[in-house]
Amino acid sequence: MENKIISSLRQRYATQSFDSTKILTEQQVASIIEAVRLTPTSYGLQLMKVVVVENKEKRKALVGASYGQKQVDEASHLFIICREVKISEALINAYVQNISKTRQIELDQLIGYRDMMVRSILTMPIEQQNHWMEKQVYIALGNLLNVTALLDLDACPMEGFSVDQYIEILDLKSLNLVPIIAVPIGHRHQDDSRSKDKKVRRSISDFMIQID
Repeated sequence: MENKIISSLRQRYATQSFDSTKILTEQQVASIIEAVRLTPTSYGLQLMKVVVVENKEKRKALVGASYGQKQVDEASHLFIICREVKISEALINAYVQNISKTRQIELDQLIGYRDMMVRSILTMPIEQQNHWMEKQVYIALGNLLNVTALLDLDACPMEGFSVDQYIEILDLKSLNLVPIIAVPIGHRHQDDSRSKDKKVRRSISDFMIQID
């Protein structure tokens, strides 16, 4: 398994051109979603959601909102990892209720944990709350990219897009979501020039510091 993981990660790259005739299977999509859903997050709160865009008209409109990056339209699927607009006490309460139901624990036994989260999180300045949520998104992105590679699929994580235009085109305001990163996923086009580029990384000796 280790060789498969390392081999897959060596083969992956930020795909610039996708073969639009090759479509992900329902099982592949489900596996990617499940990998993101299983991502570890602070307190387990999961203050994020994944939006999967298949609508071609919206995808074409998103190319313009992505500064002309055609992968948004070419790829089989477009995944957008979003954070909540804001953290609320209601979200924390819903999480505690989920713990109670899933683990068969009485709610009154979780009040202390709930109150601790409220004090710790909701007393942060809003800017710090937003930054904290966005860091969780990037943990999820790592899971998404690893699983995509293991499934022999290609992806191109993108921060380069207009957040406001994405919100407008996809009506994310009604979902109380802010898009953080877009990830077109599919199969690389055989003519994608970047597919032949050697991966540039620091050497192990320059990357790892061992403290005995």
